[in-house]
Parts: sequence; C-alpha cells; structure tokens
Amino acid sequence: MERHERIARAIKLSGKKKGEIAALCGVANSAVTQWISGESKSLRPENLYALAKATGFRPEWLAIGEGGEREASESNVSEARQPVESFRYPVISWVAAGAWAEAVEPYPAGFSDRYEFSEYDSKGPAFWLEVKGDSMTSPVGQSITEGTLILVDTEAEATPGKLVIAKLPDSNEATFKKLVNDGGKLFLKPLNPAWRIEPFTEDCRIVGVVVRALQKF
Repeated sequence: MERHERIARAIKLSGKKKGEIAALCGVANSAVTQWISGESKSLRPENLYALAKATGFRPEWLAIGEGGEREASESNVSEARQPVESFRYPVISWVAAGAWAEAVEPYPAGFSDRYEFSEYDSKGPAFWLEVKGDSMTSPVGQSITEGTLILVDTEAEATPGKLVIAKLPDSNEATFKKLVNDGGKLFLKPLNPAWRIEPFTEDCRIVGVVVRALQKF
C-alpha cells in the first residue's frame, strides 16, 4: 500500500471530512487533497504527527507502513479510539498579537508557518508567543525567561493574579505582564522588579491569558 493510500484510508476511517483534517493539521484543504491523491511527494514531520493525532493512526504506519495501523490497545474495537490529547496552535509575532481581534476565521491561510502542540484545550482561539527580553524574569518565585514559548487563550477569564498579554495604547506590539489589583485599581506588573509597573487604563486591552509555558532546549 502506497503512502497516499494509507493516508486516504486513515482519513476515511477517522470519519472526519477533509476540511476538518485540514483545520486540525493547520493546512489548506488543497494540501490534504494532495496527500490523498499522492500528488504531494513530501510530508513535513509536524504535518505527519498532526495527521496521526487527527485520525488516530500511528505516524510510523502513515509514513512508511511500519507496524500496526494503530496502537495494540485500539486494535480490537476501532470505535473506541483514544481521544485526542494534544492540540495544535500557531506561533505568531508580538505585532500580530497586538493586532489580534475576533474574526470569523481566526487563523486565515498563511497566518503562521510554525505550530506547536499542547495538551491544553483552549476556550477560544489560542496562539503561542516566544518571550522576548527579561521583564518577566524574576530572581525569586515565578519566572518566565526569554525564549520561553507561552500559550495564550484569547477567551480565558483575565482576573487579577493572572499572567496576561495586553495591548498598550502607545505600542503596536503586545506586552506580557501580570495583572494585579492594588487599592481597587488594575496594573500590569512585570515579574522582574527592575521593570516599571504600568497602570491598566481604559485605553489598554487584554488580548488573552497565558495558560501554558514551554521552554525549548
């Protein structure tokens, strides 16, 4: 069985439509069509693993036909496939995060060329940001160092004490701070005491809440 035939079989048995598979893999519908037809001769590793998650089939089997189609625990009752435990979110720029707004299509084609997985099932559209600078690096307690990937849920509730991504009126980029309440007023507080605390005014806007952090080595 050729690779494109294995992919076609996996998608068919998953019960999902091509559009659903495309959305889960973060690609255009035409890409899935090319995978099925064999027109596409290459399949990026991240697309392969996303396809495996979306269909419930093993990536090794999809890629080279090695081993069983699915894990042994799933071989007896195909309807009892394990639920998807990882979710795929785009990595975007701080400028894109600052310009974030609700839309009918939150992830348009070409929105990002990089994706990362998380077990977190977001309440709304979500994305990863790569931390820049040391404003959230603290010598004690909670600390988020430069280079860390943070997952932002745009519909999680932003309450005092949460780490948030906010848009300040004098910047076109988003900023990463801790939302705090002091004397009934809200502030955006860096974890690094060397950085200035910003008042959260009516011109500020919360983009989303940071729900996960991923340190890449």
